[in-house]
Amino acid sequence: MSRTTPRLYAGEQLRTLRRTAGLNQAAMAAQLGISVSYLSQLESGDRPLTPAVTAALQRRHPGALRAIESAAPALRRSALAAALADPVLPPAPSPDAIARLAEERPEIADRIVALHGAMRAAEERLQMVEESMTSGISGAGARMPWEAVRDWFHVAGNYVDPLDRAAEALAERLGPDEAGPIERLAAHGIEIVAVADEAAPMRALDRQRGTLALNGALPPESRRFLIAHQLVAIEFADTIRDIVEHATVTSIEARNLLRIGLANYAAGALTMPYGRFRTTARQMRHDIDRLCRRFGVSFEQACHRLSTLQRPGAEGIPFYFCRVDMAGNITKRHSATRLQFARFGGACPLWIVHEAVAIPDRIVVQHAETPDGVRYVSMAKGLVKPSGSFTRSPRRYAVTLGCEAEHAADFVYADVTDRTAPPTPIGISCRLCPRDDCDQRAFPPADRDIAVDPDLRGTVPYRVV
Repeated sequence: MSRTTPRLYAGEQLRTLRRTAGLNQAAMAAQLGISVSYLSQLESGDRPLTPAVTAALQRRHPGALRAIESAAPALRRSALAAALADPVLPPAPSPDAIARLAEERPEIADRIVALHGAMRAAEERLQMVEESMTSGISGAGARMPWEAVRDWFHVAGNYVDPLDRAAEALAERLGPDEAGPIERLAAHGIEIVAVADEAAPMRALDRQRGTLALNGALPPESRRFLIAHQLVAIEFADTIRDIVEHATVTSIEARNLLRIGLANYAAGALTMPYGRFRTTARQMRHDIDRLCRRFGVSFEQACHRLSTLQRPGAEGIPFYFCRVDMAGNITKRHSATRLQFARFGGACPLWIVHEAVAIPDRIVVQHAETPDGVRYVSMAKGLVKPSGSFTRSPRRYAVTLGCEAEHAADFVYADVTDRTAPPTPIGISCRLCPRDDCDQRAFPPADRDIAVDPDLRGTVPYRVV
């Protein structure tokens, strides 16, 4: 890339280079002579490769830089087309017009891509601020440890390459049966024992005795996952420690939660190895029940794993995934799509997941549209986790998995939807939704005024203006 060439956004290629080289962000940033936060902005596409970064890449990774340079025109066209296809903008020009703009005026194309990235980043920051303000959560408590860890996984794209690849390699060595992980734990001096008391913890490690006690009431898929969790926590301890040390979370509680979350992530990658799981999911058109039988996992585990298939160059379908309890609280969430979840409070009441949580063991499907004009197909299923005892209430919740409608042909649940009919209009949450004609609105939008007429009553006692 010559010094007169317009700057290039090559975030995905830079991230792939770093992961292929086995470097974390801190090590890569040190190589390039930049800060970790600046590298993160480069990898996310928020900033272009500058002459200084290009020179550092030339010194450290000349082959990779040549590949980026040769792919520059295609990268620019792709980034420009994606930015102009945003549904909040007017209809995009024709592909030929986009290609001509990228080729003839690359500096303008780069500027459009940068402006679009800044717009999306500003929207996300605004949403976080608005939710904090409207939820009455501010100051030091605005990001509790659990939220800080969820935000970390969101920024990471819900994909952790070093752990995912290490777990996949370990799975190949151990084989698909439970016996492999059990024998591997025994080699580490850990014996698995079953506890008959239903009130006992699901998992309890006694390091002095060398035992891993598992609650005997656990279903087989939960038992298998917890065994995998303990194994990867030992096998990948150094990798997990390194990730936590360079993470943006600061409190002790958040770091401990991140360690658990990373071990859970690796356990999912061990029981559902990336390549095999991604290939099988596509062959089965992402039929969750069939995936559960093939890999010996739970419905929730399979849904969650599908939302993590974001390996550069081998991405799965971009899915969103979340778990909602009986009160409408979102207790797990991730989105590889443009749809983002509310950080505080409940989700849109028109979302099909609320119907699913009330009727367990039945899959419901929805074709919906968000205020930005993007259409989604989603499935939701209510689940019950038995407590093992009549005296303890079972856990009831629902999980939902969805993708943008353009991927409907690869999502078996979309077959039962009529996508020629008007989609259900949904939002993020009432406080953030701009729709002024929703009969299910619980609160007015935070950024809009309302008008109240004592002599006129509609579905709600105000009108959004």
